[in-house]
Amino acid sequence: MPGPPATPTRPLRVGVLASGEGTNLQALLDTVHGHEAEVVALACDKPDARALVRAAGAGVPSRVFPRDEHATREERDAAIAAWLGAEGVELVVLAGYMAILTPVFVGAFQGRIVNVHPSLLPAFPGIRAIEQAVAHGVEVFGVTVHLVDDGVDTGAILLQDAIRLPGTPTAGQVHDALRPLEHRLLPEAVRRAARGELRPLRAG
Repeated sequence: MPGPPATPTRPLRVGVLASGEGTNLQALLDTVHGHEAEVVALACDKPDARALVRAAGAGVPSRVFPRDEHATREERDAAIAAWLGAEGVELVVLAGYMAILTPVFVGAFQGRIVNVHPSLLPAFPGIRAIEQAVAHGVEVFGVTVHLVDDGVDTGAILLQDAIRLPGTPTAGQVHDALRPLEHRLLPEAVRRAARGELRPLRAG
């Protein structure tokens, strides 16, 4: 599957959705921003998200779309999609975005939305993936970057990597250990998208 169109003479225009600390956004700003890609917009669902501070520090336009200011999730997603479209976004990156996207949004950017998930999908989809893995007693944990479809973490897998954490690590320890993998894989996915090489490894 080819990645989103990119013109060689300019960076790929990326829009980011985030809900919290924004460390994956920072990884994009520190690596691909201003090179293969340009982060041109950040949409948040929480006004106190630190991701907004990170975006401001890099001069990236941002907007907050609070959940309680829209009658339905579909209305909010339509508003976000319209704003990103007006900013000329070609690829949407979910970087710690804690809301499930509706078909309204997915349809607006079909095949052009990537998400980073803290498990080796298809194992442990959905929320609290790390806690699920710890509860199951696994020793191998990982990160997946995948395309977003109308399901929950069911889109085609693009990149994966894993680490072994023997013993009984806590969810916090696993989270900290996975951060470097996330910060490496997500920018790599954007680089591949910019080159038109965003191809699935396999179905999610």
